Amino acid sequence: MAAATEWTDEDTQRALKFWDEYQKTHDVSALHGKAVGIDPDGRRVWFGEDARDIRAQADAEGATGRMLCIRVGLGYYARKGGRR
Repeated sequence: MAAATEWTDEDTQRALKFWDEYQKTHDVSALHGKAVGIDPDGRRVWFGEDARDIRAQADAEGATGRMLCIRVGLGYYARKGGRR
């Protein structure tokens, strides 16, 4: 049995599905490039400058669940490697 803290591909898909639904009812275009934390279990989102900022906001609200962090409009948080 997997530990409760392990993140799976299914968790990622649920988070991205919720994020897609969220964007259909909320205009996030002004937040392009900002970090977003998506909680697939609690179905909540937080916006901030980076993942640390988002985690601090969630912790302050008592939300201790897992979350997927990506950048608004980009679909990823950070790219590995430099520019060529």
